[in-house]
Amino acid sequence: MKKRFIAGLALLFSVCQYSFSQTITDPGKTPVPGISQERVAKLDAMLEEALQKEQIPGLVAMVVKDGKIVYHSAKGMADVESGKEMEKNTIFRIASQTKAITSTAVMILWEEGKIRLDDPISKYIPEFTDPQVLSTFRYADTTYNTKPSTKQITIRHLLTHTSGLGYGVIDGDERMKMIYHKAGVTDLFTTENIKIGESVKRLAALPLHHEPGAKFTYSEGLDVLGYLIEVVSGMPFDEFLKTRIFDPIGMSDTRFYLSDAQAPRLVTVHTRKDGKWASYPVTFYDPAYPKTGAKSFFSGGAGLSSTTADYAKFLQMYLNGGIYNGRRILSSQTIKTIMTNQVGDLLGDGGKNYGLAFGLVAEKGVAQGGIGSLGTFDWGGYFNTQYFADPKTNTIGLIFKQTSGAGNGDETGWKFRQMVFSLIE
Repeated sequence: MKKRFIAGLALLFSVCQYSFSQTITDPGKTPVPGISQERVAKLDAMLEEALQKEQIPGLVAMVVKDGKIVYHSAKGMADVESGKEMEKNTIFRIASQTKAITSTAVMILWEEGKIRLDDPISKYIPEFTDPQVLSTFRYADTTYNTKPSTKQITIRHLLTHTSGLGYGVIDGDERMKMIYHKAGVTDLFTTENIKIGESVKRLAALPLHHEPGAKFTYSEGLDVLGYLIEVVSGMPFDEFLKTRIFDPIGMSDTRFYLSDAQAPRLVTVHTRKDGKWASYPVTFYDPAYPKTGAKSFFSGGAGLSSTTADYAKFLQMYLNGGIYNGRRILSSQTIKTIMTNQVGDLLGDGGKNYGLAFGLVAEKGVAQGGIGSLGTFDWGGYFNTQYFADPKTNTIGLIFKQTSGAGNGDETGWKFRQMVFSLIE
């Protein structure tokens, strides 16, 4: 009888926990319990100093504790040339922060029994049936030889960057950069009239860095999974994200392409030119994305734009065990799987692991200090956006900037994270 009573209490606690899952609220001037206001002021001063030293042209930073906004500030310029000031609802190109959202969409399909993580991707995209590994390469004419892979690329490999695929223009291997460019694979995002399926099928014909599962190689695997979602769900990728994640959570400013009403809130990509902040020119990507062009390419690895407030809701959903705004996106058991190290020791012993959607702080990372508790999950984006969420302290930190090719003068990322965890009393 006593055991049944205890079990019943545990079940009741579980139900209550999810019934009252936290949505993010602004307490205004009311201090958030467990947070040092004196240290919040020091964090704010650090960001102000970074602006004065011109480490960055502008930023939006946000801290959430127990579902309450501890800090949310916009500083500096959204566009230096016009003098347009940064605002809290400024929209940023979040680039690789798209990956965790795409991974979440994949796991929604997994929960519905539509796919298995160890299914070969060729089951859904036949162009991947015969994977080849690069063996020799001629720089003179970019010709190469391959050898057959002994393994098929699986969905799990694509989620964990262990597939052997590369990343084209930002790849660490010059040979892969040349091969991807010659094949016309689209990296990051584009204003051209192309569909994600077209680029993925070109990618499928190219050689791998290595056998699937052998190494962690940051890749376009999430772009492949964006197309997988279209194939399996029968829906355009952007529509799947909107109906299954963005609308239920209330992420109204997170999109691949912006409406006419949203476009004026998009921040400019800045770089350093002659010692001053200036707009970044058109290079292998067009900074006009996501405002102009064909608006047809839905990059699962790098294509979304968002705000700090929107992305905080997404992270809070994970901290809530899969629920936000009264809507369940994932089960709590699925989230446990996502937050489990999936790559073994492939990342070495630097204090970080990788799950199915995020980087994860390991025990050595906790010992190093300043990056969160065990299991804190994080990632960032190509244009200098960063986020982290700590499930033990129920704390979220986001710092969004928008710079490229500006050197390493910006110290706000590591300072912000270190100081956020010092706020907790």
